[in-house]
Order: sequence, then C-alpha cells, then structure tokens
Amino acid sequence: MRHRLLVAGGAVLAAVAAAVAAFAFLGSDALSDRAEQDRKCCWKRGATPGWMSGTMGLRIPAGASDRRAGYKAGSRYDVGLLAFTLPSREADAYLSRLVPEDEEMVANLHPERKGYEPMAPFGHLGLPEPETLVKGARRIDLCPDGLTSPEGKRLRYCVDLFAHEFTPGSTRVYVRSTIEPGVTPPAPDGPGE
Repeated sequence: MRHRLLVAGGAVLAAVAAAVAAFAFLGSDALSDRAEQDRKCCWKRGATPGWMSGTMGLRIPAGASDRRAGYKAGSRYDVGLLAFTLPSREADAYLSRLVPEDEEMVANLHPERKGYEPMAPFGHLGLPEPETLVKGARRIDLCPDGLTSPEGKRLRYCVDLFAHEFTPGSTRVYVRSTIEPGVTPPAPDGPGE
C-alpha cells in the first residue's frame, strides 16, 4: 500500500513538474515573440539624420559621411538613433568638444555577446550594435543637465554615445537617445522605412 502511494505521489509530482515546464516554455515563447514584435514594430518614416540631429540637439559635423537615422515610437518612451562617419582626427576633435573635460570615453571592456539586439537596434540602420564592438570602440553616457562643453550645451536629451574606429582613420559615431513620446518625424519625401 505504501509503495502504491509513493508511486502515485511520484506520478502526480512528475505531472505537475511537466505542466510547470510546459507553461514556462510557452510563456517564454510568447515573451520572445512579443520582444521580436516590439523590435520590428513602430519605426517611423521621415526620421532623417538632419531631423534626428535637431531633435536630439546634437550637431552633425559638416564633413560627416554615411549619415543614418531612425526613430522608433514606444509605449513609454521613443528612441532616436543617429550614426555618421568622420575621419578619426575629426571625430576625436568633435568628441573633445562634446565630452566634458573632466570625463572621458571608456573602452567597451564588457561587450554584449554576438546576437545582442536592443529594443531599438542600430541593425535597423544596417549597422552592427555598438555594444558588441571591442577593438577601437569607446562609449560614454551624457545628459544635458549641467553639460557645459561647447557641443554638449545644445544637447536636449540624454544619449548613449559610442565611437568606433572601424578601419584605420575612419570612425563611426553612434548615438541612441530616449525621447519623450509624441515627437513626430517629418513626412518622408519618398519611399522610406
């Protein structure tokens, strides 16, 4: 009799464990699907580099090339992306006017693993995620409160700023910023995102 109770109890426990595992698997699958939908959803057309630069309050140097921008609307906040390339010397000069003298950009010593994709990925712009880069990569977070550097005085929102010398002599500047909801990019002139 005792043996039957143990067997029955074991079977019940196994069934409960299987049910919990099934719900956990289905729940994580649903969360994964939701996260994937969030990453692909809500990119707004018309977010040009010039518009994004003005919205963030971050000047793009005249000599910058490969200018890219994106704007993603969210339920709690929106995210703006801006990227451009400069000759490394010009990038260093620009960044020295943006980053306060008492702060410095630091190497990305703890990069995210390959496949990392934030909710507003630079992959949307055809670029690698700066958080995954190591060699030649630097980063800093800046907020406009009290920022007195010549370029920083214009900043309107907090930004995650990355600089990556992806080839000798060429540096790409990446900027990601959370922005208050409701900012609307201008209507695009033609086919867009």
